[in-house]
Amino acid sequence: MFDGSPAPRLFGLAPGVDFPAALIDGLTKRMADATPEDWAQVELIVNTRRMSRRIRTLFDEGPPRLLPRVRLLTSLADGSQMPDLPQPVPSLRRRLELSQLITRLLDQQPDLAPRSSLFDLADSLATLMDEMQGEGVPPEAIAGLDVSDLSGHWERTQRFISIVQTYFDAEAEPPDMAAWQRRATLRLIREWELSPPSHPIILAGSTGSRGTTALLMRAVSQLPQGAVVLPGFDYDMPDHVWGALTDGLTSEDHPQYRFARLMQQLELGPSQVPPWSETPAPSPDRNRLLSLALRPAPVTDQWLTDGPTLPDLVGATGDVTLVEAPTRRDEALAIAMRLRQAAEDGQTAALITPDRMLTRQVTSALDRWDIVPDDSAGTPLQLTPPGRFLRHVVDLFQRTCTAEMLLTLLKHPLTHSGQDRNRHLILTRELELYIRRHGIPFPTVAALQEWAEKFEAQEWLDWLGACLMADPVPGKRPLADWASDHMARAEAIAAGPGGLGSGILWEQAAGRGALKAMQELADEAAHGGEVDAADYDALVSGILVSAEPLRDRDAPHPHILIWGTLEARVQGADLLILGGLNEGSWPELPGADPWLNRKMRHDAGLLLPERRIGLAAHDFQQAAAAPKVWLTRSLRSDDAETVAARWLNRLTNLMNGLHGRNGDEALRQMKARGATWLAHARALEATETVAPAPRPSPCPPVNSRPRKLSVTEIKRLIRDPYAIYARHVLRLRPLDPLQRAPDALLRGILLHSVVERFVRDATEDNALLSPRHLSTIAKETLEQDVPWPSTRRIWQARLDRAAHGFVANEAQRQQVAKPVAQERRGVAEIPALGFTLTAKADRIDRDGEGRLHIFDYKTGTPPSPSEQAKFDKQLLLEAAMAEQGAFADLAPAEVAQALFIGLTAPPREVAAPLDKEPPAKVWEDFTALIAAYLTEDQGFTARRAMREDRLGSDYDQLSRFGEWDVADEAVREMLE
Repeated sequence: MFDGSPAPRLFGLAPGVDFPAALIDGLTKRMADATPEDWAQVELIVNTRRMSRRIRTLFDEGPPRLLPRVRLLTSLADGSQMPDLPQPVPSLRRRLELSQLITRLLDQQPDLAPRSSLFDLADSLATLMDEMQGEGVPPEAIAGLDVSDLSGHWERTQRFISIVQTYFDAEAEPPDMAAWQRRATLRLIREWELSPPSHPIILAGSTGSRGTTALLMRAVSQLPQGAVVLPGFDYDMPDHVWGALTDGLTSEDHPQYRFARLMQQLELGPSQVPPWSETPAPSPDRNRLLSLALRPAPVTDQWLTDGPTLPDLVGATGDVTLVEAPTRRDEALAIAMRLRQAAEDGQTAALITPDRMLTRQVTSALDRWDIVPDDSAGTPLQLTPPGRFLRHVVDLFQRTCTAEMLLTLLKHPLTHSGQDRNRHLILTRELELYIRRHGIPFPTVAALQEWAEKFEAQEWLDWLGACLMADPVPGKRPLADWASDHMARAEAIAAGPGGLGSGILWEQAAGRGALKAMQELADEAAHGGEVDAADYDALVSGILVSAEPLRDRDAPHPHILIWGTLEARVQGADLLILGGLNEGSWPELPGADPWLNRKMRHDAGLLLPERRIGLAAHDFQQAAAAPKVWLTRSLRSDDAETVAARWLNRLTNLMNGLHGRNGDEALRQMKARGATWLAHARALEATETVAPAPRPSPCPPVNSRPRKLSVTEIKRLIRDPYAIYARHVLRLRPLDPLQRAPDALLRGILLHSVVERFVRDATEDNALLSPRHLSTIAKETLEQDVPWPSTRRIWQARLDRAAHGFVANEAQRQQVAKPVAQERRGVAEIPALGFTLTAKADRIDRDGEGRLHIFDYKTGTPPSPSEQAKFDKQLLLEAAMAEQGAFADLAPAEVAQALFIGLTAPPREVAAPLDKEPPAKVWEDFTALIAAYLTEDQGFTARRAMREDRLGSDYDQLSRFGEWDVADEAVREMLE
């Protein structure tokens, strides 16, 4: 094929060319006189599976012929052909071994790093090892660096690197995959040198950014029948610019730097890299524009001299659309609408972006049209149902099962999937309601026993107790034990009570992937030593994150694609959309390196952080030269303004300055085309203007109005009548929280219980009227009913501070009167209205004259006398009821005082204004209030007189508060 053509042989294809199609076109012309057997001898080496599939698809389209051998770079070195090379160890084993070495190092020198970073350090160190082995950098090269100004940090780094010295000894340890790949590649190159293959070998599509790959590219280019085809080779860049791309520190971020370095190593110039195929670029004029815009930073002054030589830019950018969306949502929606248009027109369209958040938003937007894009990234294993399920199960090893954890697992689609799942779902629903109603933050078998008896679910509850509500596992254990117990518990939860096997946990692609990951962990667990539950959780999460993503090849739309930036080289789409063109997204920010800074990496021969930026720049140049292109970005992220990607900035700045080549007009037209689609997106989400709801004041039928309220609800009837309407007429109740929080309500209930017991004890034995006894009762009650340790201590401390003042005042109270009732219920009737008022008095005392003293305990601030007179009429109404004899076993008697007792430090006591609001008057006013609300035209106004506007109501959403405010007039609505 290459007879008469001197080696080394480098070929290129211009940016924008359909690389696989042009590769086959150039090969076909060179094989025009070849026999069918000659085709079968050709060996094509490509860098991605997608490239390989596309090449095979193009060959399948005809004409009929034998296919060349298409191989991947990663599988080129075949272990079966090199049996004397030791097989590489799995990456998981190496990371586990490193974690053990780091553990021993930290045991000796604890100040080097926190133990919580153990697995992060192991992963980071393994990544550095892979890079050193892939680039052929021995530890000696690292040790010999000049670090005189970084002695402290460098000393710590050297201690970590020293523990992996043995892995670089070819004889001591089996190699990592990167080391094995380099050894196998060097062996293959030596074999080629000794016995060069006679068949054509063509390496195509790689930029040679990795050391091992660059070695192979140089070797292939020098074979008698070898050639390298470079993707996106810039034929418009002048020779003097190519010559300036020699220093990695200043040029690594340029899209053509890797090609310049390869040519320098092969002693070739750009003129010695001919096109592989005569296939022209879709827009040669646009390629010239992009080439000039992406010139290295030190020579951008050439824009002034070379810019005027460009062709008319209106024509060059006629198929380019620039979308500058106000928000990320607008950007995603505009992209989705263009992809939908492509699907309707039968076009193949691809979104190319490294921004996974943007791809998820676009996928979500496409869902409204039932379009599922073919996402090359797939679904990460940790986000699949089996991955989430395994992570939930791991939580059970390290934390006491909460109500939230329990119901999260019970509702998971894989739980109890072995049999009778319908009954499982029914029991789960009933259990959730029971937990919410009774406020059980940490469910146990004992706490749920009554519920199980009611629903005949004892076997199901026993299964919960054994699998989901077992105690956390303390301390360190062998990793193998953790992995075995993890899989066993996961399978038991998936199978259900009495079930065999593992339900559907390991079925389908996601289940098989999860099983493979867990089995690999079990196989390599012997190398992981002992870990605790938190470390095991971190390890499992890392394994699931690093596992191969899952792709469903049948579900997606065949012509709507989402690619990573690397796949821009595959081309083959009618439309390419380059999304998320903002700094930090495309290009991505380089990750932090805890080991070596930029200069140290350069001096040692390792990859620079700018390498990724250079690769992203090359991918941008490739994709932006496609036949039809969209360039999109959002002007704002979720919380701040964004900065356009450096390449887009360069392009727009260059065009704005080229007035003579109509650059500013071309840019205006690009933006206008984008603005059209943004307008479509806004129109799609436009809604009809709906008039705001008025402030409601419903008037239900009189016979539907409440005929029974408690004294504590009267304040709500006065301040927020709508809440009474919603609760008693509509019979709506707020759903109790699943995970009951240690809130003011719970604190009030518990402290009422504490004080009630204390007063009873002190009444029976005056010696117990002491702060110590009060504190003891509080401690016992909190230990029993408050499962949050920190909350127990805080509440105990608050009560201890208030104890002395409360006990002193209590002694005075008991000198005046003696307790005769605690938590006593009362019922009073208004016969004429058919209305009942109920109450539950915290405490009622009787003095020597037979008069009653009513007390109510408050954990918060007691209401002032004026508030009680107008709104908070609890004590006033209880006094009126007491004088009527409404409390059980208490005869009617005069009420001497009614007092709110604040359980605070210092204690605050507020008396009800019985002198200004005597019980008879209070009852008369109350009767009038109820009579008013039992008239047909009296509405239940929302938020009639709230204490503060900022205070919420349980029914604000129902009343649509926010569409109106308290200054609006209430609108009565007669209901039937």
